[in-house]
Amino acid sequence: MTHIAIIGAGITGVTTAYALLERGYKVTVLDRHRYAAMETSFANGGQLSASNAEVWNSTATILKGLRWMFRRDAPLLMNPRPNWHKYSWMGEFVAAIGNYRANTIETTRLAIEARRHLFEIAAREGIDFDLERRGILHIYHDKKGFESGLRVNALLQEGGLDRRPVTPEEICTIEPTLRKQYYGGFFTPSDATGDIHKFTRGLADACKRRGATFIHDANIDSVAQAGGGFALGWADLSASGATASARGTLKVDGVVVCAGVASRHFAAMLGERVNVYPVKGYSITVHLDTDDSRDATPTVSLLDEAAKIVTSRLGADRFRVAGTAEFNDFNRDIRADRVQPLVDWVRSNFPAVETARVVPWAGLRPMMPNMMPVVRAGRMPGVFFNTGHGHLGWTLSAATAQMIAGTIDDWRGFNAPPIAPTLKVEREYRRAS
Repeated sequence: MTHIAIIGAGITGVTTAYALLERGYKVTVLDRHRYAAMETSFANGGQLSASNAEVWNSTATILKGLRWMFRRDAPLLMNPRPNWHKYSWMGEFVAAIGNYRANTIETTRLAIEARRHLFEIAAREGIDFDLERRGILHIYHDKKGFESGLRVNALLQEGGLDRRPVTPEEICTIEPTLRKQYYGGFFTPSDATGDIHKFTRGLADACKRRGATFIHDANIDSVAQAGGGFALGWADLSASGATASARGTLKVDGVVVCAGVASRHFAAMLGERVNVYPVKGYSITVHLDTDDSRDATPTVSLLDEAAKIVTSRLGADRFRVAGTAEFNDFNRDIRADRVQPLVDWVRSNFPAVETARVVPWAGLRPMMPNMMPVVRAGRMPGVFFNTGHGHLGWTLSAATAQMIAGTIDDWRGFNAPPIAPTLKVEREYRRAS
């Protein structure tokens, strides 16, 4: 049986493990944390949003970034301190503007397929993750923003998404807790929300039931070819006292890098370049401790285009609000001045929602300059990458897991069809790669 090691136990690593187990592989997942889904897959905005598939590579994004550079509460903020990786990444970001249209359409197709896989997995394995299939409502405050949304909507529809414009009156009908006046919006009934952490932990348990091994507290410091396969070595972070230098080793046939913002580091260890940059995002979880708060909180997921803020209702008594993009290298600090705009947005739009108990969080999104995930075989036989999903890891992971599993099948020479039907988007993406 072919033994595959997966580096990373976030949403992409665990969905990849599940896809490989379905195909009959032996799977070991390694992660430096004690549990699965403890970094970017911990407390994101919660949206499974094909409607948010527009890539960021546009002149408009650059102009907004320049205008916001000196606003501490700006939706997009960059630390101007010189850093070669950051500025070279941005140079490649600008170079990818010409692919904006094609990449937006491709991401839409991929997101639609990913939702189907994720819903099927959750039903098959009985995973409770506060799923709400009420759609996502994009709201616009002015004509200029709405007309820009119309242009994006044409691309999303070309990618196969059912997303329609709605009037201010329809906005209030779709989500009655919205009381402000809006110019218009767009509604995507097929989109959904859920708790990424609960899903990933539940899927990790399902993988264990299917025979996967999870090795936690593993700080991997060596990955090298050995005897026709690979040898991985790590420091055991759970060791203490006299055993503080305890180490672990593992011999496998192949390696899949699903390590989020650490993927660039592991790629370099394997002689590859994967130009992932850590883009920090913030979220708050508002605990709805009273009946009045619960009644005043939206159940339909929202995206406020002007503020670049998204919301998700997670069960009866949690409200997730997320946003911002911060280019500040590997800084994981939770800054009060970046969290406060999220709290203020809740108070302004839903004044009856109590914000007495708010839990802030910050995570690093693994972004490629062209905003497209890296789903491919490496130059070295037996090395694979499924990473760089940026702000859409939760949305895309179930499809890219199928794609990389199919690539591994090709490497092993397996001719049997995969569990899921071969996707048109998979064939196109793999050919483009």
